[in-house]
Amino acid sequence: TALVVRFLTKRFIGDYEANTGALYSRKFTIDGEQISLQVQDTPFVSLEDDTDSICCQEQINRSIYWADGFVFVYSITDYESYRVLRPLHQHIRRIHPNANIPLLLVANKGDLLRARQVSSTEGLRLAGELGGTYHEVSARESCEGVHEAFQQLCQELSRSISSCNGEKRRGLHLVRPKSPNMQDLKRRLKQALTSKGKSATTT
Repeated sequence: TALVVRFLTKRFIGDYEANTGALYSRKFTIDGEQISLQVQDTPFVSLEDDTDSICCQEQINRSIYWADGFVFVYSITDYESYRVLRPLHQHIRRIHPNANIPLLLVANKGDLLRARQVSSTEGLRLAGELGGTYHEVSARESCEGVHEAFQQLCQELSRSISSCNGEKRRGLHLVRPKSPNMQDLKRRLKQALTSKGKSATTT
């Protein structure tokens, strides 16, 4: 969530309400052509058959079906967040076995080097294995690295869509999520700022 907010608003706020799976939009100019990038802040759930997470799994599957590209995010301070990406990628390949879909691997919390559990070498190796590009960023410290990563993904998406001549992938009849909800993002930011303000006055 911090990465998405940093990308969309250039602001960093450390505390948020839980992921809601909301869909947001940002416009980019790529090679002189303006494109609209829709980003879904998909909540993480285990891919195991757990009755408590079936609903979230269905939501993720819908997102996988309609997505033109994927951003895998892990924390360099949390090896478990890195470890789960291979099974997630395998799940995506089962849904899109033959599609060449752009993938971006983002290692976040690059400012916490002393707490690092995942090396840059491991990140680069995984990106190569999954066929994606690798970026190590700090959503807390700067928006430039985050913006650069998404910019590269947009370029790859533009090339991918152009190579398909605008044809839609076959067999995908699921409805996309609701239209971009920037009002919801603004509400979440306002709530986070209000909460920080209250905590500051009580300590």
